[in-house]
Amino acid sequence: MEIDSDAAGDVIKRLRRAEGQIRGVIAMLESGRDCADVVTQLAAVSRALDRAGFKIIATGLRQCVAAQEAGEEPQLDVAQLEKLFLSLA
Repeated sequence: MEIDSDAAGDVIKRLRRAEGQIRGVIAMLESGRDCADVVTQLAAVSRALDRAGFKIIATGLRQCVAAQEAGEEPQLDVAQLEKLFLSLA
């Protein structure tokens, strides 16, 4: 399955945001910030990564449905996409 350029751009933007958040978490740990603040930021990073993954899966589902509607064989079947989805859930 290939990710279309619009979805890829969105996923890259989310991953870059998460990358910055991770750098922020590292800096918080290095400066001795309160653990509650660190965990809050880690949760935000986790959500950003999950959203990136879900965006990829949503793109795959759309491609799968479009291929089936066109009478073609999708690159990934629904069961494979469901397995990927559940790996993030």
